[in-house]
Amino acid sequence: MKQRYALTNPIAPMLGKSRDDFTREDLVKVIEEKDIEKITLHYVALDGQLKELKIPFANRYQAERILADGERVDGSSLFKGVVDVGQSDLYVVPVYKTAFLNPFDGSSLDFVCRYLTPDGELAPYTMDNILLKAYRTFRRNSGLEIYALGEIEFFLVGEPASPIFPARSQGGYHASAPFVKSGPILDEMVRCLTQVTGAVKYAHSEVGHIERIQSASEELNGKQAEQMEIELFPTPIDETGDNVVLARWLIRNIAYRHGCVATFAPKIEEGVAGNGLHFHVELMDNNHNVMSEDTGGLSLRAKRLIGGLCEYADSLTAFGNTVSSAYLRLVPNQEAPTRICWSDMNRSAMIRVPLAWSKVSDLSLKLNPQQKSRFQRSGNRQAVELRSPDGSALVHLLLAGMTMAADWAMEDSRSLDLAEKLYVTGDLSQNPKLAENLPSLPASCVESSRILLEKRHLYERDDIFPSGVIDYIAASLAAEDDENLNKYLADLPKETRSLEARKAMHKDVHCH
Repeated sequence: MKQRYALTNPIAPMLGKSRDDFTREDLVKVIEEKDIEKITLHYVALDGQLKELKIPFANRYQAERILADGERVDGSSLFKGVVDVGQSDLYVVPVYKTAFLNPFDGSSLDFVCRYLTPDGELAPYTMDNILLKAYRTFRRNSGLEIYALGEIEFFLVGEPASPIFPARSQGGYHASAPFVKSGPILDEMVRCLTQVTGAVKYAHSEVGHIERIQSASEELNGKQAEQMEIELFPTPIDETGDNVVLARWLIRNIAYRHGCVATFAPKIEEGVAGNGLHFHVELMDNNHNVMSEDTGGLSLRAKRLIGGLCEYADSLTAFGNTVSSAYLRLVPNQEAPTRICWSDMNRSAMIRVPLAWSKVSDLSLKLNPQQKSRFQRSGNRQAVELRSPDGSALVHLLLAGMTMAADWAMEDSRSLDLAEKLYVTGDLSQNPKLAENLPSLPASCVESSRILLEKRHLYERDDIFPSGVIDYIAASLAAEDDENLNKYLADLPKETRSLEARKAMHKDVHCH
């Protein structure tokens, strides 16, 4: 396999095979050819962030031992509150297909790992394994595959840039240089993330811009913020979880190298767009997208999927909106949903059905008559987009919950009834009466906690989510103590409200 494209993960062309076929012997070859000095193992802890263990080696045997058996870690520290100290040891074992050359350390070969118990089984309470188990259960029950992609929104916070070509507040959507100043940093993020995952679809400037942040945090105060988005390609949903947390790790590190802060916090300023983490989901059958009919409309299975996501929607906020500032984003008239419903291409709905080239193809032929050959497209690209999650999401648990929603939807005919009942047209913000007839999303972490406990059976069935994980998440949400936050802020004078809102928003600047 020749390396034909500059952003291909260099390991694949070096070995002449796809990453799914990597073996231990292949990886030793990479170590020897690239003069690798250490292996770095990455894994997601209960806080949703990527952890790492750097393991140097002095000979081939030591390298092979790491690749074969991984290393042990303290599970009671990584999963504090879920794992008993007396049963704390876990193994972290590399998944070979995730191998990548560390963009910040040329001497390291890195891997995403899975957690195994002392008996060598998948640890049941770790977030990545909960997602993996949900994914396998869905495949077994439905005979389908479920793919997803994440839209990762974040603010780049740094020293105020040149006043020449100033950006407009709420006017940054797809803006270009020189009005946007962070383009070179975004370019570096895209380059690294593409080489590591191969799953970047595009990147652009987003709508949010803050000329001068006011904050009690020195990290933020007086700084300028530009909002960016990196959207990924759809991958099997268990890989999507790893890709999103890898992306957040890379984005944060590259921002830091440029003296900036990258924050995925749901909200950092009133009146300015928040950071969503929307997920597009699609169903596959033998590598064929089955989300639309031949006529271009949604298939019954796609509508079932929508119904399942609606059934689970209020409790999914327990994993997708985990801090109090998340509910300062989920307010009317901010292109963030507050009601459980779906619509076609409507950004005020909780679930949106985006354009997918289902009725058209090879559009460039209309504009470029000199082009004679047609582009042979591989399948259709229809998906449905869940718009409620934000940057505070515990990604693997959220995706596991979404997978269970899909599993329920394929099994239970009520999913079709829900989809029919909760379909809307028009702008909800302009039609209050329509919104009043729709069920609401939770308005606080405390409310989300209650709903999760009420609906825990949706997640604990088939032993997918351990009860201890549900209890831990519910307790963490309840500890935010934010049930009346929006009302409290609304009753304050304007200046006091802004000050108190920023306190709530900026405490979560490094959430997950």
